[in-house]
Amino acid sequence: MKLYYSPGASSLAPHIVLCEAGIPVELVKVDLRTKKLPDGGDYAEVNAKGYVPMLALDDGHTLTEVAAIVQYVADHRPETRLAPRPDEFDRYRLQEWLNFISSELHKSFSPLFSPAASEDWKKAARARLEMRFDWLVGQVSGRKFLMGDEFTVADAFLFTVLSWGRHVQIDLARWPVLAEYVARVAARPAVQQAMREEGLIK
Repeated sequence: MKLYYSPGASSLAPHIVLCEAGIPVELVKVDLRTKKLPDGGDYAEVNAKGYVPMLALDDGHTLTEVAAIVQYVADHRPETRLAPRPDEFDRYRLQEWLNFISSELHKSFSPLFSPAASEDWKKAARARLEMRFDWLVGQVSGRKFLMGDEFTVADAFLFTVLSWGRHVQIDLARWPVLAEYVARVAARPAVQQAMREEGLIK
């Protein structure tokens, strides 16, 4: 199994989930600027979407998109409870979170990383994120993790996205509940492992 990733990108979320699940994986670093692989190959020939993550399975199948990959991994280690069982209502709550993080948070960060985005676009993106963060505070307050006391794949994704704030001058100190949440998730051994393996921490 191979995970195509770029350090600190959204691919960090499935990397964390793989570590949490105890599933060994070969990491393949992608240069997102040049679309080159470590061996000089063209990533676009491997994944026509051109972005990470992509999970390549040993049987030849591939999966892209964070939400799909993390649920696939969790379902292969159901005993970890990284995702509720398909017959549980909370499974739909998890999907609700994954969709929210992907569409309302992840994509709202995109213009802040783009040199082509206008200042007006970036200003609008920041305002949208700040509004979403205000809402998130009420959801996270009084909970250890998004779904309660159990860490799930949604926490891996939210942690990854919230961590981008420091790269675009969004200080989570304005939202202490979210800053504490990020610190709590960051302290998990599997999260530390994934971040070390990506060179994000020593």
